[in-house]
Amino acid sequence: TECVSGCVCPEGLFDDGRGGCVEQKDCPCSHNNEWYSSGKKIKVDCNTCTCQKGIWKCTDNMCYGTCMIYGSGHYNTFDGKFYDFDGSCEYVATQDFCGDKNSSGSFSIITENVPCGTTGVTCSKAIKMFLGVSSQAMKALSNRSATPLPAILEVIPDTKKFSEMTVGLYLVIEASNGVMLIWDKKTTVFIKLSPDYKGKVCGLCGNFDDKANNDFTTRSGLQESNPLNFGNSWKQSPMCPDVTQEVKPCDLKPHRKSWAEKECSIIQSEVFKICHSKVNPLPFYEACVHDACSCDSGGDCECFCSAVAAYAQECIKAEACVFWRTPDICPIFCDYYN
Repeated sequence: TECVSGCVCPEGLFDDGRGGCVEQKDCPCSHNNEWYSSGKKIKVDCNTCTCQKGIWKCTDNMCYGTCMIYGSGHYNTFDGKFYDFDGSCEYVATQDFCGDKNSSGSFSIITENVPCGTTGVTCSKAIKMFLGVSSQAMKALSNRSATPLPAILEVIPDTKKFSEMTVGLYLVIEASNGVMLIWDKKTTVFIKLSPDYKGKVCGLCGNFDDKANNDFTTRSGLQESNPLNFGNSWKQSPMCPDVTQEVKPCDLKPHRKSWAEKECSIIQSEVFKICHSKVNPLPFYEACVHDACSCDSGGDCECFCSAVAAYAQECIKAEACVFWRTPDICPIFCDYYN
C-alpha cells in the first residue's frame, strides 16, 4: 500500500497509516492487516518481499505447490481451495496423466478412503504413490497401531529414483521427478510438486495453475461447482457408490458438539492470534469441529490433534510459528535422548 498525502501532514510528507507523517522513502507497507516499516522483509511462500517506499518489491521464484489431505475428508488444493469430500473408494489425489486416455505422465498418487466412524465420514486409510508406468517393485510402509485407522503407504516405483527419510513426526518420500509426499503415519498427507508441474496435473488436489476457481475440474475436463460431483468423478472404480449428500456428524451426534466446539476453540483463541491475520482460521475450526464430532469409534484426541496441527502447519508456511502443544493438549513425547 503506497503512502498518500494526508490532510494533516505538512507539504512533502505522507500519512504513514499509523497516525504519523513521514518522507516518501520511509513509507510503510501493509500485509495481512499489519504494517511493516520501510526496509523490512517478509517471506511469502518461497519468495522474499522488501518494503520500499510503501510498495512491496518481491523476488519472482517459482515455488513448490502443496496439497494437504487430512482428517475426515478435508482437502486444501495446490491453489488453496479448501473443501470437504467424504467418499468411500480409491480416488486420484493428483497425477500428471491428464487429458486424453493416451496422455503420458510420470506419476500418480491414489488415496483410499474408508469410513472412520459411525456417522459416515471417511478418512484416508492408504496412500499409493506410483512413479512411472512400468512398475515392478513395491515398497510397503505401515503403522498398524495408528488410530482411528491402520494407515498404509505404498510406493510403487518405476526405478529406485526416490529416497525416504524420517523428519520429526513425518515420513518423507522424495522422488527425482520433483514429487514429494510427506505423511504423519496417521491421517495427514502433504503432497508437494515442483513448479514444473504447474497446470499439468489433475485430481482431487486441483490443477496447480495458481487459480483456485477452476480447481473443481472433473476427470472428463468439465468445470464443476459442486465438490461432491467433482470428487465422484475421480474415483478409481465405477463399482464404488457416488457420494450424494454432505455428511454433518455434529447433527447426527449432537451430544458431542459442545465438547468439539470447546476443544477446537483453541484455533480461534489467543494461542493462534499471531496467525489469524495470515491464515483464515474459520475453515480449519469448522473442520476440527467436524472431525471431533465424527470420531466416535476411538481416536477422539487424535482426530482433534490432527485438525489443530493442520492449521498450525499452514501458520508455519505463513511464517507465524505457534507453540500450541502442551503436556495437556496434544503432547509429543520425544524419543529417549532425542
